[in-house]
Amino acid sequence: MKTFAQPLLPLACLLASFSAMPAAANVYFSEYIEGSSNNKALEIYNSSDSAANLSGYKVELYFNGSNSAGLTINLTGTIPAQGVFVLAHGSANATILANANQTNGSGWFNGDDAIVLKNGSTILDSIGQIGVDPGSEWGTGFTSTADNTLRRKTTITQGDTNASNAFDPASEWEGYAQDTFDHLGTYQGSSNGGGNNGGSDGGTSDQCGTTATRIASIQGVGTASSMIGNSVSVEAIVVADFQHANQLGGFFIQEEDADSDGNASTSEGIYIASTSAVTVGDRVRVTGTVAETFQLTQLNNVSVTVCASNQTLPTAATISLPVTSLNAFENVEGMSVAIAQTLTVNETYQLGRYGQVLLANGRLQQPTNVVEPGAAANALQAQNNLNKLMMDDASNVQNPDPVIFPVPGLSADNTLRSGDTVANLQGVITYDFGVYRILPTATPNFVHSNARPLAPITDAAANLKIASFNVLNFFNGNGSGGGFPTSRGANTAAEFARQKAKIVSTLVGLNADVIGLIEIENDGYSNTSAIAELAAALNSATGTSAWKFINPGVNKIGSDEIAVGIIYRSDKATPIGTTAILDSSVDAQFIDTKNRPALAQSFRTNNNRAIATVVVNHLKSKGSDCNDLGDTDIGDGQGNCNITRTQAASALVNWLGTNPTGLNDRDYLIIGDLNAYAKENPITTIINAGYTDLINRFGGSSAYSYVFDGQAGYLDHGLASNSLTPQVLFAADWHINADEPISLDYNTEFKSAAQINSFYATDAYRSSDHDPLVISLKLIIDLDGDGDVDKNDVQIVTNARGTTPGTFDQRDVNGDGVINVNDARALSVQCTRTGCATN
Repeated sequence: MKTFAQPLLPLACLLASFSAMPAAANVYFSEYIEGSSNNKALEIYNSSDSAANLSGYKVELYFNGSNSAGLTINLTGTIPAQGVFVLAHGSANATILANANQTNGSGWFNGDDAIVLKNGSTILDSIGQIGVDPGSEWGTGFTSTADNTLRRKTTITQGDTNASNAFDPASEWEGYAQDTFDHLGTYQGSSNGGGNNGGSDGGTSDQCGTTATRIASIQGVGTASSMIGNSVSVEAIVVADFQHANQLGGFFIQEEDADSDGNASTSEGIYIASTSAVTVGDRVRVTGTVAETFQLTQLNNVSVTVCASNQTLPTAATISLPVTSLNAFENVEGMSVAIAQTLTVNETYQLGRYGQVLLANGRLQQPTNVVEPGAAANALQAQNNLNKLMMDDASNVQNPDPVIFPVPGLSADNTLRSGDTVANLQGVITYDFGVYRILPTATPNFVHSNARPLAPITDAAANLKIASFNVLNFFNGNGSGGGFPTSRGANTAAEFARQKAKIVSTLVGLNADVIGLIEIENDGYSNTSAIAELAAALNSATGTSAWKFINPGVNKIGSDEIAVGIIYRSDKATPIGTTAILDSSVDAQFIDTKNRPALAQSFRTNNNRAIATVVVNHLKSKGSDCNDLGDTDIGDGQGNCNITRTQAASALVNWLGTNPTGLNDRDYLIIGDLNAYAKENPITTIINAGYTDLINRFGGSSAYSYVFDGQAGYLDHGLASNSLTPQVLFAADWHINADEPISLDYNTEFKSAAQINSFYATDAYRSSDHDPLVISLKLIIDLDGDGDVDKNDVQIVTNARGTTPGTFDQRDVNGDGVINVNDARALSVQCTRTGCATN
């Protein structure tokens, strides 16, 4: 067992033998390096005859013209008399680091940032001007603060203590080309010797078995180490190695069980940023500098010695979801962990791009899909935040090929869907880009618990099936094979062909009679329009000429680039009445510069001449703001523009109350992307007006059509009026898109040449980001509005014998233009009660 460095005495005590602190004016910046990448350093000169104890000294960085310091680096150690001290970025190159007395791995200055050296609150020197953003730099040419090295002129004997005055580097500095490091660590004959003489913890040795620093002491309690910039030596066991091609370029070590400090709040593991060859099970001696890189505690600039191999691995920490606090992950940062429970895939949005899969204990739901906005939604969101963990492929490569999850690799035929599961995960916990992650050390065994559905679930007894589908920016260029890239959707004709094939596969697979389309190009209704091309492609795919589209008689619906539309099978349903559009000219509450205008069309079934009206919608999104309307995100879970959507919903139900298609029939079906979840104000407004949420009725609270940020809910709705609701047999989303990785879509960007082929299939899966909805209806001619066809309805027809029917008069059951006994007989056949009994 190794020995450990004892806690250090206060630095001030150790330095008591130094002379008194020199006057403040004797300590100032002597060199400034703003080089390529992280090649950044500051040299500080002590011109006095006494050593300077840096306790209380700090460097403050003021970013982009800010009046407040964005980063403060507390200095440690001493500056010898007439010597220099080098503070460097922890990821600078070897030449800089060889001269560094202290390092820091945070985000450092650029050429437009001000830098101040202080002792306590006293300004000793400054570079730049606080509160001013010069654009890209102060100065010009080599004598500027961007991409150059500056050295203080030897005629300057004290710092610039006014950090708010105008700054011209040429007055006190000499300029040199980018990445000029040859004089760093020397100034006016002085030399610092490098080697982190400030910030050491006293235990630095490459010799195996000698005194070492405990990893737990480095990690400490809290999110950041208190030893940043210190040089330390640790000795522990390699528990994970990610040094191979396209991996992180480092490894993780963990204290042996016997060397654990026994404190569950301090991690026993740490990341080593090094490509020195090691193997899992090696006991290694590592000497390096403590850093926080993207808030991950690690050792940089290290030397590594393998002390022994094939050592017993430390015991893995056990964790499970949900955690009680995010501290549970911080407490095992850098450590080997085991998760025995079965976890569920909740999102694969970044799988193809970055090799990431979001896991949770079960499916996470969008809070406002299941609870009221406000306190309840925020409480559920807080619970969700504790019930997720990102699994990462331990690669720094974007668009990896292969994508290793699931084995043997992601493809169109080997998908990984939200809802799939994985158990007995083993890995190490790390932190990057704002989230905790598990890097597997054993191949995850995914189970396809959420298999791809081959077809939507419908009711065979339906006489009309109505679907809703967001076609995700279906833009067909100029309609003649050219005109790409378009403002949305496909970038090339080849991409469009891939997109169209997937969209058509979906529309065929829906097997619906009327389909409301969302996000189709708003380019009119000519033969070259997007909707005309889609209908023609659907006819070609089905070998019919039955598919047609609704032309509302205007050039475009609204002013947006996208619109809603309707296609239908003319052999199953016939459009009747007026094609109606709801926009701000109809109701000022419906702001059509935010919401896309709604489109309403009544249809008569061809088999029994029953009627229903379809209303397709696409309300304002949550993602873009409505600040110009004062309609901001108020933090209740409903996002931006909630008032705008709610007013549109109110206008919609009021409009339908006026029979906009000209029919005296109350069977309305509101469909489309309302950009609101089930419990949000726009939906409750419609429900309170007498409509039924069909998805909730048939699918319950776990229903969904969309996954965002790892949480499932439905934005795509089916809402039936009171009179239509009894005629609905079933409603369900077809889960072909929301659960699938985005990489399997039609796009060719962010994919290797091989993946452009292997990720793509002409099937329906990942044809869009929203799942389509299919509603099975058994429409009836219910003349008295009681929800059935019985003797009373037949009597209404009998009483009207000899009457000339009006337009769309449903008493003319057989449609021959007269009301007589034949109509009464035809309606008797449709009775929904045995013997046509009355209700």
